[in-house]
Amino acid sequence: MNDPSQARLASSLSTVDVVALTVGVVIGASVFETPALVAGNTGSGWAALLAWTLGGGVSIVGALCYAELTTAYPHAGGDYFYFQRAFGDWLAFLFAWARLVVIQTGSIALLAFVFGDYATELWPIGAQYSPSIYAALAVAGLTLLNALGVRQGKHLQRGLTVATIVGLLVLIGAGLFLVPESAGQAAATGASDGGGGSFGMAMVFVLLTYGGWNEAAYLSAEVRDLPRNMTRGLLGSLGLIAGLYLLVNWAYLQGLGLAGMAGSEVVAADLMRAAFGAPGAKLISLLVVAAALSSTNATIFTGARTSFALGRDFRLFEFLGRWDADTETPANALLVQGAVALGLVGVGAWTRQGFEAMVDYTAPVFWLFFGLAGAALFVLRRIEPETDRPFRVPLYPAVPLLFCAACLYMLWSSVAYAGAGALLGVGVLLAGIPLLALRTARSQEASS
Repeated sequence: MNDPSQARLASSLSTVDVVALTVGVVIGASVFETPALVAGNTGSGWAALLAWTLGGGVSIVGALCYAELTTAYPHAGGDYFYFQRAFGDWLAFLFAWARLVVIQTGSIALLAFVFGDYATELWPIGAQYSPSIYAALAVAGLTLLNALGVRQGKHLQRGLTVATIVGLLVLIGAGLFLVPESAGQAAATGASDGGGGSFGMAMVFVLLTYGGWNEAAYLSAEVRDLPRNMTRGLLGSLGLIAGLYLLVNWAYLQGLGLAGMAGSEVVAADLMRAAFGAPGAKLISLLVVAAALSSTNATIFTGARTSFALGRDFRLFEFLGRWDADTETPANALLVQGAVALGLVGVGAWTRQGFEAMVDYTAPVFWLFFGLAGAALFVLRRIEPETDRPFRVPLYPAVPLLFCAACLYMLWSSVAYAGAGALLGVGVLLAGIPLLALRTARSQEASS
């Protein structure tokens, strides 16, 4: 096994950097889509707000577990490295496979559908398939740009993250203070209308929107004063995110009511339309389109690097580990990833559910590996008791057990309520087992 200390890079990131990067990763385009789906799966405005509060609580419990993992095992490989140390190469392989064919590519597709929904609000094309057409164009176009070596500037990415947060603040102000009295009365009337789904499925959408904070694990090798800055950064960023999410959902409820939220395809645009008319809807749609393109592009960029690492570590996928010297990109990894994501956009178009179909597809696999990260903490404490742990999870083992239990509940909810899409995602993950067996057989042949 690799010594985690050997993977330490220059320690240059502070608490503020961890907060800024985590908030930038988490607060993306999905926050403009999921509130309507949460409202549709809860029976009252208070239940919807409770779901967002619980989502913040579960994330904070998970962050405490990750604070121990990241400070004990600082490594740029993050979850991949924890699985490798705790369970061996076989689980690390399945995790990398899952990121290639389910988690990362599904995330690309669902973000592209957010772009498609709000681009359709501005310029509809192709009747009912307009969101899917836009989603496919976004995946194909951004994949091609990355493969050609066209990189987004870091200042542009930061600017778009700021635009996303500004958009949320505008929505909060509009919903709480600027919606006309007549619209507010209609919202109050609709606020008692019940949702038709399940609280478990509402939590799937909520925790999807909180998702991404665990990516801070990939920063652990570069954070100075790691125990202090990583712990404060994770907890501080999640507190800020939870506060913003609660405020924006309160604003939606005040401005549209629960029924208005649940019935909306573009909830942010509908709230701004109620506050400012058509110009307001156009403005927020433009902000969401920019945020969605930014999130999609960043996910394509980082996902291809993960697939490139898979190709370098496992000979079975060595074609993914080739670097194009001319464009300075992992071109093969980008093209394969793009093809899988386009296939998933096709699935979303066929089901006519788009974003929801991609949540169904990715959620069970995501929660399976998230729960295994919690289990890795227990295993590593047992098999490597001598490892220095600058931060230890408080109230051990209750806190990590609570996190693992929450992951199991979310895994059950995503399978029980998501239907065929969930089964498809699980099936694609299981397809990696024969590949793992083939890899093992080849390794044994090579060593004999």
